[in-house]
Amino acid sequence: MTVREELERLEHRRLNPLAAFADKSAGRPRYEEPREEDVRTCYQRDIDRIVHSKSFRRLMHKTQVFLQPEGDHYRTRMTHTLEVARIASTITRALGLNEDLAEAIAMGHDLGHTPFGHAGEAALTECWGKPFRHNEQSLRVVDYLEKDGQGLNLTHEVRLGILGHTGEYHPETLEGQIVRRSDQIAYVNHDIDDAIRAGILTNDDIPEAISNVLGCTHSVRINTLVTDAIRTSTEAGTFCLSPNVEKALKDLRSFMFERVYRNPVAKGEESKARAMLQRLFEYYIRHPEALPEDFQPQLSFDGMERTVCDYIAGMTDNYAVDKYTEIFIPTGWNVRG
Repeated sequence: MTVREELERLEHRRLNPLAAFADKSAGRPRYEEPREEDVRTCYQRDIDRIVHSKSFRRLMHKTQVFLQPEGDHYRTRMTHTLEVARIASTITRALGLNEDLAEAIAMGHDLGHTPFGHAGEAALTECWGKPFRHNEQSLRVVDYLEKDGQGLNLTHEVRLGILGHTGEYHPETLEGQIVRRSDQIAYVNHDIDDAIRAGILTNDDIPEAISNVLGCTHSVRINTLVTDAIRTSTEAGTFCLSPNVEKALKDLRSFMFERVYRNPVAKGEESKARAMLQRLFEYYIRHPEALPEDFQPQLSFDGMERTVCDYIAGMTDNYAVDKYTEIFIPTGWNVRG
């Protein structure tokens, strides 16, 4: 028996029958022959494929909420991803579900996010003329864009968990549903933390009706949501929150949209970011030869607009600013007397 087979056997011994077992995966888009020397389950392999990808490394330089924040302690897409993974792992472990699957989904869920957060999504939506959704782009990244068009060939359960972390589609696995909820738990709470750091919120601003249910500090709110999910799901036999905690989280998200996500301080630079990405889009549509060499073959089968969207969506915030500066900002003359 190989190490991988032993790990798969142990999953059946220790995990909840409702878990997604690695040896029962629906498989990968392209079949891969099992290797005797492999010491990882399919979901563990997926974690490694994502973490070693170029798109994962770029997350450290992509905005979460505050654009180009001054200070070292604001969240990025990378730190957000790690927080989601930790929350999801805690819940799945307590419920006896598959931590490896949850971690793989969490690590890959935001790979398709644009520079400048949701401002970038809005900019590409306007340019492309159809909705640009980062969850769909994340799936496109792992299926197609990574590894020079080969994709990462991830398992069915991870791929659809990534797609379903937001939007209309809901994952079929409990692990995917947990990541979807963990994403909400993470971003609402760490965005409060960042907003307090930015001076646009205090803990006292949070409505008392919400604090009475979830708690008054960052750690207490997360602990309340995580422990409630574990307790309520254990009793229900499926993944869910209790009604009062579910309502408090929904109300907290509404409060954050009103006070932070649409706040002119937090979003003061968004119009500039959107205009910058729109100009970059228009430039590359007119000058496809300026796209990097590895994007040139894509033009012939994906078309101009889709290829330009993929290129811009993959940019980090700083890279987008650098390309804009290079293309549109005149450089100084070195005049010799």
